[in-house]
Amino acid sequence: MPKKTKIHFEISERKVLLRILDVVFVLGGLQLVSHFLDFDYFQVSNAHWAWIIVLAIYLTIFNTIFELYNLQKTNNYIKVFKNLVLASSVTVLFYLLTPFYTPLLPANRFQIVVFYFTLLCTLILWRFAYIRFISSPRFHKKVVVVGDSFNIQIIANELQTADPNYMVAGYVDTKELENSKGNKTIPKISVEELIEFIKKNQVGEIVVSTGYSSGMEKNLYDVLIDLLEAGFSIREYDQVYEELNSKIPVSRLKEDFYKYFPFSRSNHNKLYLFFHRLYDIIFSIIGILLGSLLIPFVFIGNLIGNRGPLFYSQIRVGRHGENFKIVKLRTMVTNAEAKGAQWAQANDTRITKFGKFLRKTRLDEIPQFYNVLKGDMSVIGPRPERPVFVEELAKEIPFYEIRHVIKPGLTGWAQVSISYGSTIEDSLHKLQYDLYYIKKRGLFLDLRIFLKTLSTVIFFRGQ
Repeated sequence: MPKKTKIHFEISERKVLLRILDVVFVLGGLQLVSHFLDFDYFQVSNAHWAWIIVLAIYLTIFNTIFELYNLQKTNNYIKVFKNLVLASSVTVLFYLLTPFYTPLLPANRFQIVVFYFTLLCTLILWRFAYIRFISSPRFHKKVVVVGDSFNIQIIANELQTADPNYMVAGYVDTKELENSKGNKTIPKISVEELIEFIKKNQVGEIVVSTGYSSGMEKNLYDVLIDLLEAGFSIREYDQVYEELNSKIPVSRLKEDFYKYFPFSRSNHNKLYLFFHRLYDIIFSIIGILLGSLLIPFVFIGNLIGNRGPLFYSQIRVGRHGENFKIVKLRTMVTNAEAKGAQWAQANDTRITKFGKFLRKTRLDEIPQFYNVLKGDMSVIGPRPERPVFVEELAKEIPFYEIRHVIKPGLTGWAQVSISYGSTIEDSLHKLQYDLYYIKKRGLFLDLRIFLKTLSTVIFFRGQ
């Protein structure tokens, strides 16, 4: 039986590794600087425990906001450098301005400069080393896809797009399908060659993609059982897809979706629902207060570059398919839908210049905090759609109306995960993320969405 000899870091392991070593390297760098230079603002050996904890929290939060734990963006030297400069600058700023739980500001202000550049340089050295060594091919995970219901090139692209370190080394097709015959880049292997191929290529995992109704041939079944008994990793494709992409593969749920799509326990967890509603109320009050302060500036901008009413309302579909009226800042020209309801497009000519700014910064969403306070919406959830579009999409996309089992949200997993979409295919893509949220929702995922929303606002990715 093959033995796994090649080291590979899973997605969760790499994220934990990045978070821990970010803090370790920064603390180590500060200790070295304090040892060799006249630097006493932050000496790790003499630091109060609260100073270290606050620094670690700020570092983790701002590195998350500036996408330094987004594995699709941690392999590019230029992007990593830019995001490290931003994250380090904000971390140091917040740390210096936090009273009581951080060191007193030094009399010699040059020490603040030393503190900043020590933090930045140690992170740059560590992250560049991560790109050079840990993200290198030597740590790639090779897998073999086995089954009868797939297009191997599509699967390979899906897996490697989600995780560049996840490489499809070969595939076993148990049914001679037209769309899986021959592949120039991925070798096709027989059941009899499977074990030898795993040994020779140091394959670390088998991914099974078999139709639910078609079953599996006995000779392949016996080989997989032997591998499983020997401790070899064998996983189902949908499980791998969901883990790597953080979305549900809707096209494979078919008619028995309730078997493969268990709804999150949080949907009926009274304690979670209580805290969910509590932070809805808190955030909506804060949002309304901040929005009230911004309204005069928005009003002036509206007069100059978006002439017409400041607000507009629209009917949207909410929880249990019930309609409600949503309130937003107007971003389009007046009478934008004189010819009837239309999908908003990327670079839509109906959007005014000031309206585009409102969308990019998501300021146009601020009035919806009123809907959140009323209980029509939540801060986090699938974005509410218009009844005419829901009716259209429900005819074309299986399970689309599952989105309505929970309240719609101001922001959601789909909104922070993918770019703007205005077609049936785009809506299907967004639905996969919405269903993932409904399945996995909880306080930790809500926190991830909140931090990614801040990233969306900071990088002007609003729709």
